[in-house]
Amino acid sequence: MGFLSFLNQELAMDLGTANTVIIHNDRIVVDEPSIVAIDQNTGRLIAVGDPARQMHGKTPENIKTVRPLRDGVIADFNAAEQMMRGMIKKINSGRHIFKPSLRIVVCIPSGSTEVEIRAVRDSAEHAGGQDVYLIYEPMAAALGIGIDVEAPEGNMIVDIGGGTAEIAVIALGGIVCNKSVRIAGDVFTADIQAYMRHQHNIKIGERTAEDIKINVGSAITDLDNPPADYSVRGPNLMTALPIEVPISYQEVAYSLDRSISKIESAILGVLEQTPPELYADVVTKGVYLTGGGALLRGLDKRLSEKINIPFQVVEDPLHAVARGTGIALKNIGNFLFLMR
Repeated sequence: MGFLSFLNQELAMDLGTANTVIIHNDRIVVDEPSIVAIDQNTGRLIAVGDPARQMHGKTPENIKTVRPLRDGVIADFNAAEQMMRGMIKKINSGRHIFKPSLRIVVCIPSGSTEVEIRAVRDSAEHAGGQDVYLIYEPMAAALGIGIDVEAPEGNMIVDIGGGTAEIAVIALGGIVCNKSVRIAGDVFTADIQAYMRHQHNIKIGERTAEDIKINVGSAITDLDNPPADYSVRGPNLMTALPIEVPISYQEVAYSLDRSISKIESAILGVLEQTPPELYADVVTKGVYLTGGGALLRGLDKRLSEKINIPFQVVEDPLHAVARGTGIALKNIGNFLFLMR
């Protein structure tokens, strides 16, 4: 691979609503927020990833921070292309004399329309990809956690990302039944913001709501190892004076209850469509939880009690989809039938 690596480069990309993860040579080389900062006057890219996230909500008029993906799909074509270029540039900075030929595998939501699929493919090609392959997120997640996707037995994946919750039953190298609902990390963040506004009369931004979710986020009101209350500072909506409010995990669980109930309904909907033989496999093996949403405290317990099937959070759920995309890239000849 030595000399040829200068001419050919292979990347696996989990293009997520919240975070973009890129794998190169079986190693995670980029794991940064899916956000860019753009100069409004010139259209020039100022920052991408972490530096752009630090600017979010703090920019002057001439700088705009953009999250190119919404609900798992590309909402801003130009920003998505610039973000991909910027992320790829982080890998290649100072390493190549010649521009390498790029082969990219990108994962997409299972509920994507043809227009949305075309947008991802076009963005990847405009960002420099010569060979672009797409793989559905639940299939990538299954590969990433070590499931034999070609086996004649059913496996159920629930992947809760930033923009979508992907629910799928996989068997014989294909998705037998699936549902993609646009209720995931971003909706949880908005729920927390709305709760703080209505319950505590305090205005908070996306970043603060995200911090609340990470520090005291919970799906149930009775945890065995509860986290300490998290203090939030912000302006009082009535007086605009600064206030500090402690928020507990029970409050977060209450604020997220309606959205999690919708995910439960979607899971039950997929189970209704599942053929009996595969349903039996799912009940025996349990359901695998992946994605950032799987890190919500007590979510596996809540789903297990509601649906009467064991749910288990996989190891490193945040990177399961990215690792699966990397496996598909590495064995592209074997998994070509999984791709579009």
